[in-house]
Amino acid sequence: MATASSSKQPLVPRSKKHQPSWYRRNIARPLSKLNPSILWHGKKKPAVSRSIYLNQPLPEEYYDKKGRLLKAKRYPTNQNVTSKYTVITFLPRNLFEQFRRVANIFFAAINILQFFPKFSTISPGLVILPLIVVLAITAIKDGYEDIKRHQADHKVNHSIVHVLGGEGYTNENPMANKDKTFMPAIPLPKRKSKKAKKAELLAQQGETAEAPPQPEPRGGATHSGGDLSRMRSQVSNWEDDPEAGDAPGELGWHRTIWEDVKVGDIVKIYDNEQFPADILICSTSEEEDVAYIETKNLDGETNLKSRNGVPGLSHLNTAEACAEAKLRIDVDAPEVNMFRLNGAVVNMEEVDDNGEHPVHPLTLETTLLRGCVLKNTAWVIGVVIFTGSDTKIIQNAGRTPSKRSKVERQMNPQVLLNLAILAVIAMVCAIVDHVNEVKWNQEQAYWLLYADTPGDNPNINGLVTFANAFITFQNIVPISLYISIEAVRTIQAAYIYWDRAIKYTKNGVVTRTMARSWNLSDDLGQIEYVFSDKTGTLTQNAMIFRQCSVGGKIYTGDGQPPPSHAIITRTHSGPNRKDPESQETASDSDDTAQNPSDEKTTDDIKVALPKEVLAPFHDAQLDKDLAEHDTEQSRILHGFFAVLGLCHTVLAAEPEPGVIEYKAQSPDEAALVQSAADVGFVFRGRDHNILKMSTPFSDQPDEYELLHVLEFNSARKRMSVILRKLDEDGRIFLLTKGADNIIFDRLAKDSTQAELRHKTDQDLQYFASEGLRTLCLAYRVLDPHEYDNWAREYHNATVALQDREERVEEVSSSIETNLVLLGATAIEDKLQDGVPETITDLKRAGIKVWVATGDKLETAVAIGYTTNLLTPQTNLIVVREGRHSIQDQLRDALGGFFGEQELTRSISRASSRSRPSGEPPNLTRINTGVQSLVGRDNGTRPGGFSLVIEGHALTHCFDDDETEGLLLALSTRCNTVICCRVSPLQKAQIVRLIKDNLGVMCLAIGDGANDVSMIQAADVGVGISGEEGLQAVNSSDYAIAQFRYLKRLLFVHGHWSYYRNSSMILNFFYKNVIGIGVLFWFMIFCGWSTTYVFAYVYLLFWNVFWTIMPVLAIGLFDKDIDDECLMALPELYRYGREGKYFGLKPFIYYIFEGFYQTAVVYFFIHYTYITTSARGDGYDVYIYEMSTTMVIGAVMVANLFTGLNIDSWTGWTYFGILFGPVLIWLFTAIYSIIPPSSFYTGVYGNDVFLFRSAAFWFGWPFVFVIAMLPRYLIRYLNQNVYGDDIDLMRLVRKYHPDIDPFNHPMLGGKLSKKDKEEFEGADEDGDSILASDRDEGIRMEQMGSQEHGRTSGVFGRGDPAGEMETGGQSGMGRPSMERNPRSSMSSARFGIHAAARGSAHDMSTGLTQQPSRGYDFTMEEHGVAIQRMQSRLSQHSSHRSRFMPRKSDPKMAPTSEPFGVTPSTSNKGGMARIRERAGSILSRKRAGTDATHHSGGAGGGLGESPSRSHFLGGSHGSGDGSPSFSSPLKKKSTGRERWEVEEGEERELGKDLGSGQNMAPPEPPRV
Repeated sequence: MATASSSKQPLVPRSKKHQPSWYRRNIARPLSKLNPSILWHGKKKPAVSRSIYLNQPLPEEYYDKKGRLLKAKRYPTNQNVTSKYTVITFLPRNLFEQFRRVANIFFAAINILQFFPKFSTISPGLVILPLIVVLAITAIKDGYEDIKRHQADHKVNHSIVHVLGGEGYTNENPMANKDKTFMPAIPLPKRKSKKAKKAELLAQQGETAEAPPQPEPRGGATHSGGDLSRMRSQVSNWEDDPEAGDAPGELGWHRTIWEDVKVGDIVKIYDNEQFPADILICSTSEEEDVAYIETKNLDGETNLKSRNGVPGLSHLNTAEACAEAKLRIDVDAPEVNMFRLNGAVVNMEEVDDNGEHPVHPLTLETTLLRGCVLKNTAWVIGVVIFTGSDTKIIQNAGRTPSKRSKVERQMNPQVLLNLAILAVIAMVCAIVDHVNEVKWNQEQAYWLLYADTPGDNPNINGLVTFANAFITFQNIVPISLYISIEAVRTIQAAYIYWDRAIKYTKNGVVTRTMARSWNLSDDLGQIEYVFSDKTGTLTQNAMIFRQCSVGGKIYTGDGQPPPSHAIITRTHSGPNRKDPESQETASDSDDTAQNPSDEKTTDDIKVALPKEVLAPFHDAQLDKDLAEHDTEQSRILHGFFAVLGLCHTVLAAEPEPGVIEYKAQSPDEAALVQSAADVGFVFRGRDHNILKMSTPFSDQPDEYELLHVLEFNSARKRMSVILRKLDEDGRIFLLTKGADNIIFDRLAKDSTQAELRHKTDQDLQYFASEGLRTLCLAYRVLDPHEYDNWAREYHNATVALQDREERVEEVSSSIETNLVLLGATAIEDKLQDGVPETITDLKRAGIKVWVATGDKLETAVAIGYTTNLLTPQTNLIVVREGRHSIQDQLRDALGGFFGEQELTRSISRASSRSRPSGEPPNLTRINTGVQSLVGRDNGTRPGGFSLVIEGHALTHCFDDDETEGLLLALSTRCNTVICCRVSPLQKAQIVRLIKDNLGVMCLAIGDGANDVSMIQAADVGVGISGEEGLQAVNSSDYAIAQFRYLKRLLFVHGHWSYYRNSSMILNFFYKNVIGIGVLFWFMIFCGWSTTYVFAYVYLLFWNVFWTIMPVLAIGLFDKDIDDECLMALPELYRYGREGKYFGLKPFIYYIFEGFYQTAVVYFFIHYTYITTSARGDGYDVYIYEMSTTMVIGAVMVANLFTGLNIDSWTGWTYFGILFGPVLIWLFTAIYSIIPPSSFYTGVYGNDVFLFRSAAFWFGWPFVFVIAMLPRYLIRYLNQNVYGDDIDLMRLVRKYHPDIDPFNHPMLGGKLSKKDKEEFEGADEDGDSILASDRDEGIRMEQMGSQEHGRTSGVFGRGDPAGEMETGGQSGMGRPSMERNPRSSMSSARFGIHAAARGSAHDMSTGLTQQPSRGYDFTMEEHGVAIQRMQSRLSQHSSHRSRFMPRKSDPKMAPTSEPFGVTPSTSNKGGMARIRERAGSILSRKRAGTDATHHSGGAGGGLGESPSRSHFLGGSHGSGDGSPSFSSPLKKKSTGRERWEVEEGEERELGKDLGSGQNMAPPEPPRV
């Protein structure tokens, strides 16, 4: 036996399971290289760094030897072009795109062929008309879409910006030429500033206009030489600006359009204007050159952010100063990274003490990015550094991926198969015709007279027949199919928009669900995996400050609901307040004010509750502790809330006098600052670099000088500010907040901190278990000398051009040490309405749900329980960085929980005590000093497994192919997966992991800019119109307002669209087979000469009039079941998820049945007409008499066959079915009486010979009945005998329309009081009912669990709906809604006691945690996790009994099976029981309740054993009750992966794999 897992063979093959099909490898991929977006766009030039010169000559290297500017030195134009066509390129490029479809190429070739007289059928112009119509309609649609793009581009490119211009200033930086869009140039509207209007008015009055006053630079002298300085101008629009440039030669700010902006231009942006390019800030209207911007268009966030000007450019605040500036700006090459921008500004006018030009750093904080909007700032002056395609927003925009639906991808091989059938028919016709002509030529047949010329002989005629066959049978490839699908999908998108059930109204604003991609509606019905963001998607992104731990003491708040008004008033004594009465009034008014308009004293302020914060925080004990000024706890509280009030980037806006409203970059920050204000530490705002904060300890606000802000990022996981308090002492403080593990590592090493750290860590554990978001707060007093040295190093790091980020991080980390811990905060992110119910129903539908979040592991797991992603019966597997490698953790999880082989690596580190041979090893727990550290039932709970994995572990997985394969194998065997601490890139990677390797349909849903990559990577992307802007919505395929609407979008619209489109396409192919099938059978009797048996006009109108309406009726109006049943019974979704409605098998069946029906139509009518004359006078019949009967019979069969496939009949459906038959009857009657004097028809006289013939009136009804009989019988048997669950529910809805599918006990609802009494009475009468189930509602069996014998491959594919864990909700039809109704706003908002949560196995440590914990933590650095695990081990796992109320039963002995449940001898599947129940409904006779109950692990129940629901990815148990399931580690020769459990092995095996022993000795805790 191996002793190291690294030496074992890979558990999964290196080659992925999902291999591209032959069609995709050999046809689709080569054709994709002809993508116009690739052909028409050249390769992007490599990005290089640049130097921008202001009032400086360009260096010589910018020119070639002839003095011409080099193309490589030209910067891209600022013109935005998203359109695909121009007037010149539209026709060739659009035709090229359309002829990428094989069907269009085929029809074009056929039509061109018919232009030659030898192959002509009718007028060539009439033949090509259908193709022209199809191409024209598609071209009009594409042209309309592109016109909209042109209009959007024109609107953006012709937006107004104000650029410095006039005499004495020119921009020498070279620019590339603009693209020609052939749009008419619209001149700028003539506008004049007030200065120019005043000058004109004075000129008309004969006066001389005075020169406008020039704004003075801040702190500078006036032009007259005085010492007075004036404030900067607060003019916020161009018309009022005294420096507005009206005349072309006047120095000032001239109006220019965006597309004419150049690199190096100096621009002035006014309030509420967008930035046209990436701009370096020189100066602003605010002191300290601060600008406030809204980045909603860039990253989706609606909160204001602050940006600062370059310190050395503050003097550039007038047009004259800018025109005289001499600068060189060195910038790194443009890149995609939105959070990095490095550069330096060299002021060529100044020289420092060393004789060098001063250099100032250029960072993202000193840059305004294109697309952002200036807010609350009058103006900003800056220099353009990136334009057009070099800007950050366009670098990140990319091209929206072209998504094609799965049905369309499956349809292309079917079209090729039809082409192959056509080629075979043509080849047979050509060969047989050639053989016949050779034979007849030898026999000298009279009809081959003169058939020996070069253009007419048996050899050439074979080729002619081959080409004619393509023309004759061309309808086997439906030309109108594509355009019909487009039309149907467009209307289906309108259905989604019109659905009132998924329309959201808030504050009078209506948000409808919109389909942004119209061609993916059927994909919504085939989703197998859902990848969801958490914040803003599952939660509201609205926060409540719930609790805090300060100095080791928890303050929980009084839980009061938010006030009815939004204003919270905090009154503080001002400096002029002297009378005690005034002070007493101030203290009394500390609560919320009832009337905002009350009179205020001098320093009264009101804090408006931000919209991101749902309720204020108040705790009476906290106020009491804070009031005891001399205590240590009061001092810690003061420091704690001072950090909350000062360590942030929040802006304090003043919407009205005396009212402060906080504008934060994130709801978390708003909640933290608001909580400080609730306690009395009111952040008053920032005046230049001075922060003001009112406290309960002083009459006037404290002032702090802001020295440095060390920003938060995903790598640092903390934020710090360095402040100097402006008092007598002038102490310098470092205030820090961040993740607990980061802060703990940077605390001072003393015993006091160790004790507080231990207590705070326990409190953090408690907060996380409640699903709260946590942060730790700490501070440090800095020595002035130490700070001065650090500040110099920090400045040098910020101006470095090489490795700036690394150097800044290193310097920042050097001062963030020896911190003093204050406490921790706990914030709740409120769940959206209906999230737990929606996730439960998604899992019931067999959809695997993954959640990807940036939160910490503990919070993510707790949210998993609140959203019903995890259930009390779930076993958690935790994979994160620790002592063991990620590959070993994944391998051990697979081997330990899903395989039969021993845990080789873990066993080698466990006890090596001797044991009998053949007995599985007993792993012993390592003594860590913690009694009962792990429970015995890990892996034995019936709720399946869920994987929790951290972002660092994902990084290791994606870096190694074998580890990625292990992750794939493990994750597909788990019911749910939670990915925490993940980046936006990793969100896309986990989607591609499943999508590319398994080939399943994936849906991603999110609401923020960080979800865009995940949304674009999935087959279907759904964006939520939430609080984080519209970035996700703009990149999505569908936009919804609430997560709960996803259920109806998938279960109703997705199911209907997939069912409709599948049936429509299959019937489309079928009806075309009917049309050409009659022609094919006639080849037997015409010498295979490709002669038409009926008039060509009938074939011409086959797809246009005779048979088009029924298939459109299917696509638009058909429903296999009503929406109420689909919403009530999510299990019905599995038919779409498993792709039952469309594929190669149903396609071949429809083609086969079409040929059968054409054989019936042709041969019966042919035999009738050739056996005897159909005419009353006895004369022989003309061919068109027989063929007209055939074509009418074929049209009747094609339309009524389609009608038999329709399940929902409406008035429009009747119209569609009858349209073709009625029209062909009318057409035949009129067409038969057109005399030859008008034009030749060939059927003239059929009104006499045909309509008076008994063969006609008996012929077509006879063949109609014979042809339709098989389909009728199949439909009858499927509906009434062998029907599936949907057929059964249709019968229930038809015969019992009063039944409520949501609440009826036979369909999974709960027993009414009356029914419960009957149920108990039946038990007393001796009916076989489990006593433990008496008080339980009759629950719904898992639908589809009758699929016994289905095995899962290495990657766990093919799992039926039964594998979704719902076992913890035994006895409930609606497990998440009825047992534990809960409100996310209540203190018990998570509804599940910690003791009732599933056990967890941490693969990084080998430890299995008690079920009472619900999750486990890795061995973090310095042993932090060990202390967490000791905090809540006193509870016992028996608490879960209230979730599994089973009475004593010998069958239920926990050690009788590896997973604690003895297999039942009953193998009835879930829907078998539903049929029993529905059968009792249909018989109008109440069934015994024994039909609705089960015992133990009876097949397919929601609470069954894993070995029966095969959540391990294997097959169901065999008929004799022995469990069997697959192993990823071993395959037997039978091809079915089984593990036969031998007698006497169960107990030991349960102990081995289920008791959860340590796999390796843990690290000792370090205090």
